[in-house]
Amino acid sequence: MKQHMKIAIQGGQASFHDMATRQYFAGHPVELLECMTFGRLCDALANREVDAAVMAIENTLAGSILPNYSLLERYNFHIIGETYLHIQQNLMALPGQRIEDIETVRSHPMALHQCSVFLEAHPHLRAIESFDTAESAREIRQNNLRGVAAIASKMAANRYQLQILGEEIENLKKNYTRFLILLNKEYRNGTPPDKASISFRVSHEVGSLVSVLQVFREHGLNLSLIQSIPIPGQPNEYAFHIDLLWQNEDDFHRGIAAAAPFARGIKILGIYKSGVIPYDHTVRQPAFSG
Repeated sequence: MKQHMKIAIQGGQASFHDMATRQYFAGHPVELLECMTFGRLCDALANREVDAAVMAIENTLAGSILPNYSLLERYNFHIIGETYLHIQQNLMALPGQRIEDIETVRSHPMALHQCSVFLEAHPHLRAIESFDTAESAREIRQNNLRGVAAIASKMAANRYQLQILGEEIENLKKNYTRFLILLNKEYRNGTPPDKASISFRVSHEVGSLVSVLQVFREHGLNLSLIQSIPIPGQPNEYAFHIDLLWQNEDDFHRGIAAAAPFARGIKILGIYKSGVIPYDHTVRQPAFSG
């Protein structure tokens, strides 16, 4: 893999996607392609405008980002890694204002959801959705918007010289988002993998999904996630996305082969090294080494 990479993210500089990208590729120079939507992010990777993409997939408070699982179904990307980012949301505005001076709060819908308790405790604040946390902060500075606040990272507050009026206002303090690292091709950086993401379908027969899961159990595979995704244009049809962990990669490949009679269209979305959930806020070693 190239040492200098161009990477697509959703949002702008100082966004959580920016932070997750720099966390995963720490020590390696990266150039960002800022995308307004996840669809645009996937198109950029599919059209080879970038070398890789970083895409949020789930959050401890908001849960799975279902449209992004659908994007994984649509595109033939390879998941080559993951990173977990500790999410701390902050209320920020132009300097010299108090929270009583603020009338509207702008941020990404997920950020607003993550701070719902704080917003409910301040009913005079009117929440307005935007496409990105950091972009909301940038617009306040660029347009000199008084009476308007953003919910974003401390990195965004520093970058756009905003004053923090409320620090760490997220509902859940152990709040993290999982981000996937996507490529157009399979890649391994030499670190032994211990996790895989797969998708498949099952018949409508009673116990069909249980049969697949039982095979994985018999092969010593630990199920860390299961998510059903509706298949567009096919009522009552679902694809299942599953994350599996193992001690021995051979067990995974044997398990996939054994599950084939019970699952339709098994697709390996990626085999990679599992990320570390930063509950203890400890500084982690860079995940990317290639």
